[in-house]
Amino acid sequence: MRINKYLAQATGLSRRAADMAIAAGQVSVNGRPAVAGQDVGDADRLTFNSLPVTPPRHTVTTLMLNKPAGYVVSRNGQGSKTVYDLLPAQYQALKPIGRLDKNSSGLLLLTNDGQLAYELTHPSRHKRKAYEVSLDTPLQPLHRQLISDRGIQLDDGLSRLQLARLREGDDTAWQVTMHEGRNRQIRRTFAALGYDVRRLHRTHFGPYALGNLPAGQFTQLPVQV
Repeated sequence: MRINKYLAQATGLSRRAADMAIAAGQVSVNGRPAVAGQDVGDADRLTFNSLPVTPPRHTVTTLMLNKPAGYVVSRNGQGSKTVYDLLPAQYQALKPIGRLDKNSSGLLLLTNDGQLAYELTHPSRHKRKAYEVSLDTPLQPLHRQLISDRGIQLDDGLSRLQLARLREGDDTAWQVTMHEGRNRQIRRTFAALGYDVRRLHRTHFGPYALGNLPAGQFTQLPVQV
């Protein structure tokens, strides 16, 4: 197995972070500095920051969950239901990729694959995310143009979203597409113009599509090679 993959599976680092650790001289193999791209196995003795690396024993697992509204993406719900209440015991150690707030629903990925998490969430990867959004009042044409073209200035920067009607003649229901993922960005963008988001449902995240997966159910995804 390539050393960056081995180290990622053993420590939870992304493969990129593993490569950086190797380049920085933080990793050794059998007492010698590790070399990027070398192959290693369980018989080799690896250290990371002078500490022994336990050989990876887990199977890479990624789930796609259709998160219902009312569940928090956290292990400690502080009185609220959490997405882990929907998962069997063998999946409790998986970590969410990105977030959906408590009142939002839809596609949520959970994994123990650090590289996949990096590929989907790092800003440099520009992964597409699509949502179905319902507003309390019809979106005015000028506001649609502002959101799509000029963007809306929020306290953490400019927010620009791509909008398309979900149903002809209905200006309260929109497909919203974005390539970033700031906290509650969609809700805050519409709120800045006086709209309340009544429903926010994620349907796509990078190459993954929710499809017809029922609310509260999950499916295991193929391992990414």
